Amino acid sequence: MMKQIFTVVLFMAMTLVGIAQTSDDNYREPLKQVLTEMEKQFGIKIRYSDDLVKDRYVTYARWRFRYDPETTLKNVLASQDLSFSKTGEKAYKISNFQYHLKTIEEGKAQLAYLSDKYNDVASWEKRKAELRPCMWEALRLSPLPAKPNSKPIITARRKMDGYTVENIAIEILPGLYTCGSIYRPAKIKGRLPVVLCPDGHWAQHRYRADCQYRCATLARMGCIAMSYDLFAWGESLLQFKPEDHRRSLAMTVQALSSIRILDYLLSLKEADSSRVAISGGSGGGSQTMLITALDDRIKLSAPVVMVSSYHSGGCPCESGMPVHLCGGGTNNPEMAAMAAPKPMLVVSDGKDWTQHVPEVEFPFIKRIYGFYGKEGMVENEHLPEEGHDFGVNKRQALYAFIAKHFGLKVAGEEKVTIEEEEQLKVFGGKLPENAIVGYEQLEKLFK
Repeated sequence: MMKQIFTVVLFMAMTLVGIAQTSDDNYREPLKQVLTEMEKQFGIKIRYSDDLVKDRYVTYARWRFRYDPETTLKNVLASQDLSFSKTGEKAYKISNFQYHLKTIEEGKAQLAYLSDKYNDVASWEKRKAELRPCMWEALRLSPLPAKPNSKPIITARRKMDGYTVENIAIEILPGLYTCGSIYRPAKIKGRLPVVLCPDGHWAQHRYRADCQYRCATLARMGCIAMSYDLFAWGESLLQFKPEDHRRSLAMTVQALSSIRILDYLLSLKEADSSRVAISGGSGGGSQTMLITALDDRIKLSAPVVMVSSYHSGGCPCESGMPVHLCGGGTNNPEMAAMAAPKPMLVVSDGKDWTQHVPEVEFPFIKRIYGFYGKEGMVENEHLPEEGHDFGVNKRQALYAFIAKHFGLKVAGEEKVTIEEEEQLKVFGGKLPENAIVGYEQLEKLFK
C-alpha cells in the first residue's frame, strides 16, 4: 500500500514539475521526465540507455506533445539529435540520430523530387556535372594526391584449377598500403577484362568463402579479379585500430584504394581497358556506386544489396564524408544512375533495405537509362526470399551479366579452392619500414 502511495505521489510531483514550467524558462524539463510522461499518456513503453538521456533537457517540452505517440516522439527527440524505431506493439527504442537513414516514404519523396530535375540527356548530364566535382571535393580527393613511385609488393603465385592467386600490397599514399589478392586465368590469351571486387562488412571480410568463390570464378571465366581490404579491416589493422574504420577518412581511403588498384591493374599488359567492371556487396556495393560515379574507366557496374533510396550506408566508410549532400542532396539510386548508359546490374533482396527496388529504385534508374535509349543496359536481379549477403544466386546473376556484356562464358564454382585466411595475406604481420601507423599519421597526409 505504501509503495502504491509513493508511486502516485512521485507521479504527481513529476507532473507538477512539468506544469510549473513557464515561458520564462522555455518550459524546460529533463528528457527522462518527458519520456516518462509520454509513456503514461500514450500507454507505450520506451526503451533507452541511461547514458543516452542523462543530463539532457527539452525546451518547450509539453508543447511538443501531439495526439499520437510517434509524432510526439519525433517532435521531442528532434531537439536532442535522437531518433526512435518501433520495436513492437506500443513499444519503441531510442537511439542516436541515424543520419544515414530516412523513412521509406521520405526515400520515395526524395526520388520524386530528384526526378523533377531532369527529363532528358541534357538535363541529366548537367546534373551529373554538378554532382561529380562536388563528390571529389567531399572526399578530399580534389586534386587527386600524387601517387607514390613504389612498386607493389607481390607474393608468390599459387596455381589452382583453371586460375592463379597472388597477394599484393599497393602503396596508395606515402606509407599507406592497401592489401588484396589478384585472381587470374591459368592460361592467358589476349586481353582480359578487369573486375574490382570491393567487399562489405561481413565476418571474415575478403577471406570468406563466398568472396573467394566470386573472384576465382571470374578468373576461371577469363577475368583479372581483385579483392581488397576495407580500411582498418584485414591487414590494414597492422596500421590502424578497428575503431578507425568508423572515422570519416575511411571513406576517402577506400575510394582512393579502388582508384590506385585500378591504376595498377590497367598497367598490366594483358588488361583490357575497354572491359572494366566493379562489383561489391553491402559496403562494397556503396563503393561500387561511388567509384563508378567518379571514374569513367569503369565500363560495367553491379552494386549488390545496397541500392536504397532511404539508406545511405550506416558506416562512416560509406557516408562519413558529405558525398550524399552534394547537389542539394543526393542518394544511392541517383549515384548508381550516374553509370548510365553503361551496363549495370542492380542486385536486391526481400529482407533488407533493398526490398523495394523493383517498384521504387529500379524504375527511377531505368528512366535515366531511357534518356539515352538504353533501358536494356540496366537490369535488376531481385531475390525476394533472400537476405543481406552475396550468396550463390547473387553471384550467379553477376557471372551471367558479366559474361553477357564482356563476351565470356559462365563458369561453375565447383572447382574453386577455398584458402585459409593466412594464405591470402601479404605481410605476415610485418609492415614495410616506411609504413605509417595510427590515424593521426593518416590525418597528416591530408593536411
